[in-house]
Amino acid sequence: MNALLTPTPLSAADRCDRCGAQAYVRAVLHGGGELFFCAHHARKHVPALRELAHIHDETDKLSATSATAGVDER
Repeated sequence: MNALLTPTPLSAADRCDRCGAQAYVRAVLHGGGELFFCAHHARKHVPALRELAHIHDETDKLSATSATAGVDER
């Protein structure tokens, strides 16, 4: 199965290669290897990587409301 078609979801254990914060973006390099970025560093570095890598972006998780959040937390 092609890993690019079914990327593994990022977890809290995946950390940004630049600052160590939780990673929300994975860049799988066409030549092999991968880079992880927090949302801040992804905005800075991903535009230059678009032609060199497949980008798996989960930054939408940052604005999602948890299903278990109380009414006062939404």
